[in-house]
Amino acid sequence: MILFDGRGILLDVEGTTSSISFVYEVLFEHAKRHMASFLEAHAADPLVREQSRLLLLDAAADPAAADDIARVTLAALDLIRRDVKSTPLKAIQGMIWRRGFESGELVSHVFDDVPPALAQWADSGFDVRIYSSGSIEAQRLFFGHTSFGDLTPQIRGHYDTTTGPKREPGSYSLIAADMGIEPRQILFVSDIGAELDAARQAGMATALAVRPGNRDAGGLFEHEPIASFSEIVV
Repeated sequence: MILFDGRGILLDVEGTTSSISFVYEVLFEHAKRHMASFLEAHAADPLVREQSRLLLLDAAADPAAADDIARVTLAALDLIRRDVKSTPLKAIQGMIWRRGFESGELVSHVFDDVPPALAQWADSGFDVRIYSSGSIEAQRLFFGHTSFGDLTPQIRGHYDTTTGPKREPGSYSLIAADMGIEPRQILFVSDIGAELDAARQAGMATALAVRPGNRDAGGLFEHEPIASFSEIVV
């Protein structure tokens, strides 16, 4: 149990608010199935073409091949397979997921304790935000289309890798500054030890999410483990 008297709560998604299996077996698989058709359908979209060019760079491929749908598709699938936290890949995945969420084909999984905790924290005046490697667009779609309904009213903001890598202390300093809250008054919850280490180095309080299916957290420091958000007492 964690007694927290700060002002802000920052949450990871995969392995923290939602199961790892949902992200890998549902979201990633959906993006893989629709990657080629999406790129073909949006071949003339300047935003998609630019993200394709940047994706090829992340895949150590020729960015001049951004118009080659087969090459971009193969590069994207390879990045997904290797679980590379590529910002342009996440942007394209977010665009693909939008169609899935809006059509009802995709419905986000969140753990049962998440909706009541978000509601309680919001009602108590806490500034609750999300920091995930998934794009900001994908995060908004994710929390807007859960099995519990739209949870976005309880979330004040979102951050992705455009802010900075999740394993770098500077990223958490930037987030604290953007929130307008001293780092020590922000609790960051994640299932990844290296991310928690970075947040701790930036001055934030930390909690380790212990969820079904999570891998060993790793990391250098000890972080208070919680199996449910109900263990955070505010």
